[in-house]
Amino acid sequence: MKKILIVDDDPVARQILNAQLRARYQVLMSGDAMAAFTEARKHEPDLVILDLGLPAGGGFVVLQRLKSMPALSGIPVIVVSGLDRATNEPKALAAGADAYMGKPADEQALAAKIAELIGE
Repeated sequence: MKKILIVDDDPVARQILNAQLRARYQVLMSGDAMAAFTEARKHEPDLVILDLGLPAGGGFVVLQRLKSMPALSGIPVIVVSGLDRATNEPKALAAGADAYMGKPADEQALAAKIAELIGE
């Protein structure tokens, strides 16, 4: 079963995504930037769903660190954020994100993007 790491400081958002994904994937969750990086190194997920507004470093720090480590740099990242899309989408894509969705993400669009990125 493929692993997806959900990184969001909002426990409700994490649980909503967990409920949507747990039937098809092993779901790992983290509530801040430092824990996210630790989880990614420990479990090497197949995909990361990343919020940008995180304590302990922020989503851009997580994205930068993931993309700078050879063992983790190939992990696809979908940014799901409620922050200003016009400003943050180009910045996230330039930093290595594979997709950007506004929050809350459309469940069907998210499922399709996950399947596309991890080859299902």
